[in-house]
Amino acid sequence: MLSFDSEKMTERENYKILTGSIIPRPVALVTTVSESGTVNVAPFSYFNIISANPPMVSLSIQRRNGIQKDTARNAVEKGEFVVHITDENIVEEANKTAAELPYDESELPLSTLTPAESSSIAVPGIKEAKVRFECIVEDTLQLGGTDTKPACDLLIGRVVTYHIEPTIYNDGKIDANGLKPISRLAGNNYAKLGETFSLKRPR
Repeated sequence: MLSFDSEKMTERENYKILTGSIIPRPVALVTTVSESGTVNVAPFSYFNIISANPPMVSLSIQRRNGIQKDTARNAVEKGEFVVHITDENIVEEANKTAAELPYDESELPLSTLTPAESSSIAVPGIKEAKVRFECIVEDTLQLGGTDTKPACDLLIGRVVTYHIEPTIYNDGKIDANGLKPISRLAGNNYAKLGETFSLKRPR
């Protein structure tokens, strides 16, 4: 067994081990709105569910040289964001929104994705996504780095409204095969749902 001291490794070395080991990771396509009203769109794979009561999700957004990314900045300022589950139908267009643009310049024109009005918050969603969650910011944490130069922003979002494509929803459940979710692996690699199996939990 190989052993490494994480504190003696560079950020990039830690990144490679973490993202190569913690797989597959769901990919959230997130929309936010800036103070001037610009719609920001970006994909993130440091994302997951953290609670069902109340329904909450987490989104970790890495900073660059201590500077917040647009998504984190907008979410903190506005207190709202929309999470979309990235699926096979939209993954290529979602990937286009990962381009680095100047602040207050929308990524939407880089893709064929179209905005959809939200019902509970001011931030629009993405029409083509089969599942989207309208969220309000429950809490935020600045983590890592130093007090004056944090390494990342951890956003906790409380889901206030779900939007689900009718063809994948039945009796309160989501059809995974109909959703066709995409997951992130390491580097430029992604995975589809693939083979599944069931295990009964012990009593």
